[in-house]
Amino acid sequence: MEPDTCSAKGCSAPASWQLQWNNPKLHTPDRRKVWLACDVHRSTLSDFLGARGFLKDVVPHEPGPTPT
Repeated sequence: MEPDTCSAKGCSAPASWQLQWNNPKLHTPDRRKVWLACDVHRSTLSDFLGARGFLKDVVPHEPGPTPT
Protein backbone atom coordinates (compact mmCIF):
# COMPACT_ATOMS: atom_id res chain seq x y z
CA MET A 1 0.00 0.00 0.00
CA GLU A 2 1.39 3.40 -0.98
CA PRO A 3 1.57 6.21 1.59
CA ASP A 4 -0.99 9.03 1.48
CA THR A 5 0.46 11.95 -0.45
CA CYS A 6 0.21 15.72 -0.30
CA SER A 7 -2.71 17.34 -2.13
CA ALA A 8 -0.57 20.18 -3.54
CA LYS A 9 -0.40 20.12 -7.32
CA GLY A 10 2.60 18.10 -8.52
CA CYS A 11 3.70 17.07 -5.01
CA SER A 12 4.17 13.39 -4.23
CA ALA A 13 5.62 13.80 -0.73
CA PRO A 14 4.06 11.80 2.11
CA ALA A 15 1.27 13.61 3.93
CA SER A 16 1.93 14.80 7.48
CA TRP A 17 -1.15 17.00 7.97
CA GLN A 18 -4.89 16.98 7.38
CA LEU A 19 -6.41 20.33 6.49
CA GLN A 20 -10.07 20.04 7.39
CA TRP A 21 -12.33 22.47 5.60
CA ASN A 22 -15.77 23.12 4.22
CA ASN A 23 -17.43 25.57 1.88
CA PRO A 24 -20.37 27.01 3.84
CA LYS A 25 -22.25 27.70 0.60
CA LEU A 26 -22.16 23.99 -0.29
CA HIS A 27 -21.71 22.00 2.94
CA THR A 28 -23.50 21.76 6.26
CA PRO A 29 -21.50 23.25 9.17
CA ASP A 30 -20.52 19.82 10.53
CA ARG A 31 -19.26 18.49 7.16
CA ARG A 32 -15.46 18.33 6.79
CA LYS A 33 -13.60 17.87 3.54
CA VAL A 34 -9.91 16.95 3.87
CA TRP A 35 -6.82 17.98 1.95
CA LEU A 36 -3.58 16.27 2.87
CA ALA A 37 -0.38 18.29 3.15
CA CYS A 38 3.32 17.62 3.55
CA ASP A 39 5.37 19.86 5.86
CA VAL A 40 6.45 22.04 2.91
CA HIS A 41 2.92 22.75 1.61
CA ARG A 42 1.05 22.95 4.92
CA SER A 43 1.18 26.75 5.10
CA THR A 44 0.41 27.47 1.43
CA LEU A 45 -2.59 25.13 1.36
CA SER A 46 -3.76 26.50 4.73
CA ASP A 47 -3.41 30.08 3.46
CA PHE A 48 -5.40 29.24 0.31
CA LEU A 49 -8.29 27.75 2.29
CA GLY A 50 -8.07 30.38 5.02
CA ALA A 51 -8.28 33.28 2.57
CA ARG A 52 -11.62 31.90 1.41
CA GLY A 53 -12.91 31.29 4.95
CA PHE A 54 -12.99 27.52 4.35
CA LEU A 55 -10.28 26.25 6.74
CA LYS A 56 -11.69 24.75 9.94
CA ASP A 57 -8.79 22.81 11.46
CA VAL A 58 -5.28 21.47 10.83
CA VAL A 59 -4.42 18.18 12.54
CA PRO A 60 -1.62 15.62 12.22
CA HIS A 61 -2.34 13.01 9.56
CA GLU A 62 -2.70 9.42 10.70
CA PRO A 63 -2.33 6.95 7.81
CA GLY A 64 -5.48 5.05 6.95
CA PRO A 65 -8.84 5.87 5.42
CA THR A 66 -9.24 9.61 4.88
CA PRO A 67 -12.72 11.16 4.92
CA THR A 68 -13.70 13.16 1.83
